[in-house]
Amino acid sequence: MIVAVGSLSLMDGCIKLLVPHYSALQVASMRGFSALPFIVLWIGFSGGYSQLLRVRFPLHLVRAAIGIMMLALFAFAIRRLPLTEAYSIFFIAPLLITMLAVLILKESVDWTRWLAIAIGFCGVLIVLRPSGAHTLTIPGLAVIATAVGYAFSAIIVRILGKTDSTQSMMFWLMLLVALGAGALAIPGWRPIQSAHWPIIAGLALSGSLGQLAITEAFKLGEASFIAPFEYTALAWGVGLDWFVWRTSPAAITLLGAFVIIGSGVYLVRREKVHVEAEHP
Repeated sequence: MIVAVGSLSLMDGCIKLLVPHYSALQVASMRGFSALPFIVLWIGFSGGYSQLLRVRFPLHLVRAAIGIMMLALFAFAIRRLPLTEAYSIFFIAPLLITMLAVLILKESVDWTRWLAIAIGFCGVLIVLRPSGAHTLTIPGLAVIATAVGYAFSAIIVRILGKTDSTQSMMFWLMLLVALGAGALAIPGWRPIQSAHWPIIAGLALSGSLGQLAITEAFKLGEASFIAPFEYTALAWGVGLDWFVWRTSPAAITLLGAFVIIGSGVYLVRREKVHVEAEHP
């Protein structure tokens, strides 16, 4: 999950560089198409292409529809918001995933983990400042909608992971996102500028690695435990905002970051103790 968050943060940086020049839906389609060659090669070397047909296709369609919505809304949002701000709002996703994991997957979450996640969410509120002004903007609402879609997508991966391979989940998601978002983007499609091909290559590499890692994470791990690792995206957002766009977070943002990171460290330590107790 840590590898996934880092890779997907770099992907978001590439998207933020592209969205001033193309529509959000076109960027979503470019994300899907650019990743497909890597995924097709990987499938050929890891089990063959027959596994792509042994899938629960209706769930893949639902996941792809959610994926198109998420990519388009998040691309729209980060056109106007710094990555640090967008990630801070997006951090409601782990709480949503935990709630859905309890309601849909019937996972057991004890009160100490609920408390740690709640403290992490308080850190997000600190980052947003007491007024929470950015949550009331259209880009802020777009990020919230992205977080809701992400939570449902994570639960679908957990369900699909019981029967479908990681390769099939990645292939069908990227193909359906590329085709679906591309079809919706046709009326406003713009020719790709030659200067943007290196960015698209970075989008493909970071997105492919991130999607592989996050699919494996939610396939193999307990959703309510893995979700809080999303908090590490804040450090990536701060770094990318400064390095690429020369914007720095306010002191209160850093205070909120310490609260979020503290809750995440506690969750990791608590899970380690729990596992060691079961398997001495």
